[in-house]
Amino acid sequence: MIRRDFIRQAGALTGGLLLQSQMLAAFTEIAPSDSVFNVGVIGCGDRGKGIMHTLKELDGKFRVTAICDPLDFRLKEAEAEAAPFKPAAYKDYRKVLDDKSVSAVVIAVPLNLHYQIAADALRAGKHVYLEKTMTYNTAQAIELVAVSKKYPKLTLQVGHQYRYTPLYFRVKQIIDDGYLGKVTQIDCRWDRNWNWKRAVPDPSLERKVNWRMYKEYSGGLPAELLSHQIDFINWAFNTQPDEVLGAGGVDFYKDGREVFDNVQAVLRYSREGMIGNFGATCANAHDGYMFRLKGSKGMISLLMNEGFYYPEKETRKELDLVDGVTGATKIQMSKDGGIPLLKEPLKDGTWYALNDFYKSIREGGLPASNVFTGAKTAICVDMANQAMYQNSIQTWKPSYNLS
Repeated sequence: MIRRDFIRQAGALTGGLLLQSQMLAAFTEIAPSDSVFNVGVIGCGDRGKGIMHTLKELDGKFRVTAICDPLDFRLKEAEAEAAPFKPAAYKDYRKVLDDKSVSAVVIAVPLNLHYQIAADALRAGKHVYLEKTMTYNTAQAIELVAVSKKYPKLTLQVGHQYRYTPLYFRVKQIIDDGYLGKVTQIDCRWDRNWNWKRAVPDPSLERKVNWRMYKEYSGGLPAELLSHQIDFINWAFNTQPDEVLGAGGVDFYKDGREVFDNVQAVLRYSREGMIGNFGATCANAHDGYMFRLKGSKGMISLLMNEGFYYPEKETRKELDLVDGVTGATKIQMSKDGGIPLLKEPLKDGTWYALNDFYKSIREGGLPASNVFTGAKTAICVDMANQAMYQNSIQTWKPSYNLS
């Protein structure tokens, strides 16, 4: 970036980046409308109940009229969460799809069920909000894209909510505007010191409640956690990895689980000249959520709801020069030299995502996280898992290009 361009753009960095119109629209509340959509929530575990709670915060855009879960205690919890709505309760998701008054469904079930229920919902004429990761494996991702193409007037949105938050839009704009320079390294972690298990009211329900622990149902840590960061890199750089390497093991919790509690994946983006390191452990929480993008001009460090830009030495000199020339307020930096990316408080990412779901249903068009982007990330996650379980290098195939 030549100096005059850097000076011209610096006001955006120091005073708050000017958001492009499509970015702004993606996380601005839609004006009140007479359109209220009846929603059925399929899957009433922690995530399903959390989405129900957020649906009630959206100023009458959605009404929960049906809930579904095969477990009685979850249905009871969901009925309490749905208040003041009084939804019909079902154990079979097909009963929700048969209800002609239901316009849209939220699907928050174990990963191995995502494809079948989403495909059946589209065939039943329902708009779909499908939790991440979109599908259990690559074959299902390809097939769900094919099914979705048959119903172009129906919205299928995938729950990678970072595509909707102001903070992550800002990071994408910083990348597009060249403030990072040439990005070569991406370091991501999502660590915890917890066994990742839920309490089970009856031992016979172990696999149904703790499905995340078992390969039959789950994509493990890459699907449940790291998929968010992998998806953001796909979006921010309009890319996907050429090669994926991985390692993992059940290294700490010897409790009968099948999915790894300690994983590391390395994704090589040859076109961009980038290496992405994506790791998670269940045995140490010090780093927690960590997301760093390292470029020749600076680095971005992200937490859940805040981020900082760390200019390189020469870039810092240019920023200081810009302040002197323009007379702008001195850049405020943190103790370790970072420039805050966003000052205004943020809502939960699901709030922004569900607003976009409403907009997509009402106005048409693809949501920011759609069947094509969801498929790309699901394939990346599957590649990472295959690399880990098979001790192999997985390569991106032409058949994975679905848009």
